[in-house]
Amino acid sequence: MRAHTAILAAAALLGAAAFAFADNEPEKGCDGSTYEIVECLKAQTAQWDKRLNAAYKQALEDAQPKQRGQLRAAQRLWVQFRDANCLFYDLGEGTIARIEAGYCMEELTRTRALELEGKSEKH
Repeated sequence: MRAHTAILAAAALLGAAAFAFADNEPEKGCDGSTYEIVECLKAQTAQWDKRLNAAYKQALEDAQPKQRGQLRAAQRLWVQFRDANCLFYDLGEGTIARIEAGYCMEELTRTRALELEGKSEKH
């Protein structure tokens, strides 16, 4: 139970950190109309998602047998957190909500991919 609480607390901190920049201009070359920004963010998120999936697969392979079940549980909870957290932004007012939700998905997916890549390199 402690691990579950720790995972949720860490995920909440990541989510808070991810949106410290919510009022900033679009990063990483995503500019233009709302549609163009959202599409750019979707493309970036798709790339990070591929990297995340590869890192997760590698982390599972590198994990000790007794760790694998916990990693699977943590990943499922992380996906639930990411999706719920980003939906919060998507349900906001105006067209900026779509952009904020896109940044949420890209940032959280990128952060988790890098985290798992770091974990898999240490084993």
